[in-house]
This record gives sequence, structure tokens and C-alpha cells, in this order.
Amino acid sequence: MSKWVDTALCTAAFVMCAGPSFADAFGLGRPATPAEIAAWDIDIRPDGAGLPIGQGTAAEGEEVYSEQCAVCHGDFGEGIDRWPILVGGGDTLENDRPVKTIGSYWPYASTIWDYVHRAMPFGEAQSLEDDEVYAITAYLLYMNDILEDDEAVLSNETFSDIVMPNVDGFIEDGRVEIDGMKGVEPCMNDCTDGPVSVTMRARVLDVTPDAEN
Repeated sequence: MSKWVDTALCTAAFVMCAGPSFADAFGLGRPATPAEIAAWDIDIRPDGAGLPIGQGTAAEGEEVYSEQCAVCHGDFGEGIDRWPILVGGGDTLENDRPVKTIGSYWPYASTIWDYVHRAMPFGEAQSLEDDEVYAITAYLLYMNDILEDDEAVLSNETFSDIVMPNVDGFIEDGRVEIDGMKGVEPCMNDCTDGPVSVTMRARVLDVTPDAEN
């Protein structure tokens, strides 16, 4: 984790803990209640810290997935229309157009649990029970051949046993630690001695969808 992220997390924690002082000093708002803080404090760390007690299997998750997820992501995680593909792509990361799925790209299984719990199903975020989230996560891992047994129990106690295929594909942002970068302020204007010209426009690159789409 970069120092910037560390600093941001520490700052957020300080503000949260110092809530009453800020409210009193500036006369704005009121301190957050423990229940309000708990409602926001739902992130799951890579090592599984923050996971609630619960469990589920891929076999159970298949049914929940079919009811809650397949309409957008497809019966087999293949993606419908422009909704994200969830399965496959393991041999594409070095291609010009890599297929970044849960199985091919994501470094930690905790991200699956966190995202499904936090944001899914689309339009009904945080409506799933914890056991349902475990089951969906197990099913997605099973479809990506990360879990081999659809009856294997995925729980807060077994979560740390999951090793994602691309766990070593990420490196920490060490730019602030690199020799020659310490204490260097980033350039914000007049950063080049040579002329700057537009070499290609978005319509040529074809990155903007047609109006009818």
C-alpha cells in the first residue's frame, strides 16, 4: 500500500475519531453515532479482516447467482451486452486487449466479497444476506476454477486459504521511495521544453460510442 493511501486512511481515521472536536470547534453538524460509523465501516481487507461470520458453498451460490446476477453477467459469467465478464481471460493479460475478470485479474478474493456486498445486485445494493454473499463468492471462484469442489464451504474462517491466480501480478506504488523522487514536487504546468501538439482525436481513435448506442 502506498504512503498516500496510508496517509489518507490515517487522516480519515483521525477525522472520524475527532468528530466531536470538529463539530464543537466549527459548529457544523454533529458527531457521527456508532451505528452510523458501523454502517460505513464495511470494507474487507486482503487478509479477510472485516469479514462477518458466515458461510456458503458454490452449489448454494449458483441458485442465488441465477436469481440475482445472471440477468446482467450471464448464466456462466460471460457478461450480457456491456455488463462485465466475470469468468475466464486467464491467458489474455499480456494481450493488447486483456480480458480482466475476477479469475484472471483480481489479486484478492476479499475484493469479490466486498464488492458484491457493497454494490450488488445493481439497483439493490446491500440487500443480500451475508451467507448469500459467501455463496455467490464461492460460486464465482468455482466458475473460475479457483475452488474445485462446489460443496466446499467458504467462510470467514476458510477465506484466507484462497489464493488468486494474479496475486503476484500487482506491485506497490513505490514512486515516493525511489531514489531521485524523494522531495520532488510534481510538475503541474510548463512541464516540457518542446512544442505540444494533438496527434489524434477521440473520434479517430473510435473511443466514443455512437449516439444511437
